[in-house]
Amino acid sequence: MTQTLTDLLPTGPLAHDPDALFDAFDRWAAGQGLSLYPHQSEALMALLAGDNAIVTTPTGSGKSMIATAAHFVTLAARGRSYYTAPIKALVNEKFFALCEIFGADLVGMVTGDASVNPDAPIVCCTAEILANIALREGSQADIDLVVMDEFHFIADPDRGWAWQVGLSELPGCQFVVMSATLGDVTELSQNLTVWSGRSTSVVTGAERPVPLTYHWALTPLHETISELVTTGQSPVYIVHSGQKLATEQAQALMSVKLVTTEQRHEIAGAIGGFRFAPGFGATLSSMLRHGIGVHHAGMLPKYRRLVEQLAQQGLLKVICGTDTLGVGINVPIHTVLFTSLSKFDGRRQRILRSREFHQIAGRAGRAGFDTIGYVVAQAPEHQVENTRLAAKFADDPKKLKSVRKKKPPEGFVNYTEASFTKLIESVPETLHARMRVTSSMLLNLLSRDEDTGAALVHIVDACVTDRRIRGRLLRRAAQLGRSMISAGVVVRREEPTPGGRWYDLNPDLQDDFALNQPLSAFAMAALELLDATAEDYALDVVSTIEATLEDPWPLMRAQERRERDEAIAEMKADGMDYTERMAALEEISYPQPLADELEAAFETFSATRPWLAEYPLHPKTVARDMYERAMTFGEYCAFYKVQRSEGTVLRYLSDAYRALRQTVPLTARTPALDEILDWLGQVVRMTDSSLIDEWARLGAGGDLGVERPEPAEKSRALTANRAAFTVLVRNAMFRRVQLAADDDVEALAALNSSDPEASFGFNDWDDALGDYWDEHDEIGTGADARGPQFLRIDETGRLWTVRQTIADPEGDHDWAITATIDLDSCDEADDLIVHVVGFGRLDGPAGRQVES
Repeated sequence: MTQTLTDLLPTGPLAHDPDALFDAFDRWAAGQGLSLYPHQSEALMALLAGDNAIVTTPTGSGKSMIATAAHFVTLAARGRSYYTAPIKALVNEKFFALCEIFGADLVGMVTGDASVNPDAPIVCCTAEILANIALREGSQADIDLVVMDEFHFIADPDRGWAWQVGLSELPGCQFVVMSATLGDVTELSQNLTVWSGRSTSVVTGAERPVPLTYHWALTPLHETISELVTTGQSPVYIVHSGQKLATEQAQALMSVKLVTTEQRHEIAGAIGGFRFAPGFGATLSSMLRHGIGVHHAGMLPKYRRLVEQLAQQGLLKVICGTDTLGVGINVPIHTVLFTSLSKFDGRRQRILRSREFHQIAGRAGRAGFDTIGYVVAQAPEHQVENTRLAAKFADDPKKLKSVRKKKPPEGFVNYTEASFTKLIESVPETLHARMRVTSSMLLNLLSRDEDTGAALVHIVDACVTDRRIRGRLLRRAAQLGRSMISAGVVVRREEPTPGGRWYDLNPDLQDDFALNQPLSAFAMAALELLDATAEDYALDVVSTIEATLEDPWPLMRAQERRERDEAIAEMKADGMDYTERMAALEEISYPQPLADELEAAFETFSATRPWLAEYPLHPKTVARDMYERAMTFGEYCAFYKVQRSEGTVLRYLSDAYRALRQTVPLTARTPALDEILDWLGQVVRMTDSSLIDEWARLGAGGDLGVERPEPAEKSRALTANRAAFTVLVRNAMFRRVQLAADDDVEALAALNSSDPEASFGFNDWDDALGDYWDEHDEIGTGADARGPQFLRIDETGRLWTVRQTIADPEGDHDWAITATIDLDSCDEADDLIVHVVGFGRLDGPAGRQVES
């Protein structure tokens, strides 16, 4: 068994001796083939002295080693340490790394989606998870040390509160805050000493172990990339301003031979039996085998992780992506190529800020592999073209003068080589903490045995010095508090707790109740307006919750395009002229169930809550739409042609599932809604369970060779949750009903792609449907047709028999689709496999039946 750092912990009289601990850690580093840099030794000595450490050293200078030392020192003192990061991918990566270093039994992880070994002495989590612990438990939290990686996120307008709360609400805790781009930390150092009651050491001035060289490229982008690869400057990370541009560039590079046949075989071997879904998965598989990766937030986590793993093995020549790799993920990159020095920040197009540029540029140069890293900025297209023209007519000044120079496109934020030089020489801006007050924050504070108002004032005062901002935040807190009281979420106690708290969470709410969205309280009020006896009640509950969630814009734009395309086709068929069609199209948007009813309710609700004006309602349908269409995740993304953004769709569905489960009171639940919840949770798990699967392997010993207890939450067989699996079966059968109603034989046959033993194919469906249309004019697809009376499932043993009866217009109910479901095969494939054996009459030989 491989020796871990834990095995080197001093024992006996030396167990707490600083010199012995320093020597033990130094020996471990030497065993890894590493020598501690001076700044790492400085940080380790500060930690052993009980001080905080602010580590602001360049990327690649070994901040992870300092974090490891912090966990080691805390473990030696029998304490508990937390590692926090801004994104789950980085938390996951650090979790697996620390498992190898300390042993899987001593390391846990909590990300909000799931947890593994959460009571371990070393825990990896997102900044928000730590902040929520700090809010709930304050000084009583079982936390002795916190490592805050990528600390510059404290200045993020939306998320900075989490870093700030983590610092101010854990008095006595030891902190290690780290980032390559902190700027001036004088004020931070002073505040950290006040909040923690400890001295604070600032570790800075380290030399970057792999120096960077910079180049301004005036060649066309494809030539720049080709030159970088052919001159041995790969792997190259090509930074794009958008996900679509990154994917398109990767596809364009597939026409260039970047890897040898031997390297292709090596890539294929590394990919092994990884399962790529149809659509983008198949495209990515082809790209990877050409030595090309794609990496951006719109991808499924399992695909991003695969790209990272192949890159870490040095198998990819080029990775096309956005700035997602600027957040500390350990992917070895030799060259960073900026396709643009400007970006759209959600409001406007602007030049990159110093911190943004240095965060991404700093990924170039692999410590231990490279002696130098390259940062290349691609000149704008008009500058490249003008440079080409200048070279072409360099010997003819008269002609050169008459040549018409290319101008930048309208609205383009121009930048030049001087802009590039300015960014290179710039120093990251000074960080300023950002604070927000939310309903979720107040609910978490209700777990503390102290006056909630006083606790909130302490949080605000620790972050804000401007009196106007302070007043605005405290007014917002008071408004939110009154809103939750009026909504029945919070109730007043008859007498205060010993610590002085007057309010509690309503005990009638579910144990994991949460107000995760600004409009969650409105959603609870709106649910009371719905008719629980109505046929569509469960779906209307889904729509109410969806109206409070953030918009997944790639999908919603695709929905709008589809709505408009269908409307144009109808208008053309009706003979409407072009001008009328264009005017009518302005009124067509993406589907918005209950929009009128919800907006009317919101108008009334917000009339007495004016602070909600900045959180407009967003009616939309994604989870509901997918359920009503009875589609799988892959079918749904393909239907709207958003495969390149399937990660965005999955995150939205995950948020919808969490919001439905935690926000809808138990009194508003119905069996139909529970069925939708089972289905939605299963869809999320089926679509991407990569991380849960890896945690489960760790639980069984896994690749680390470490035996440990089973994790708190691990991968389960697809069929383990019978209720959720049954809903999948029902949806799959009804999807076939919908396609049969559309007489879409090709799509029906295509559903066999997941069934390796498919026997009922295109001709069988075509013949059977022909026979059906001879007898009936329609196939019902309404709510009644989807009812349980039309579906029979024989769940005997591990081979289910399923019969979906057709709702014909005459009400004869004499036709059905018959299928079998092999549960063992479904578990092995981690996918639902429906083996259709027939579609025909129930009382005669008509139709088409195939013996299974």
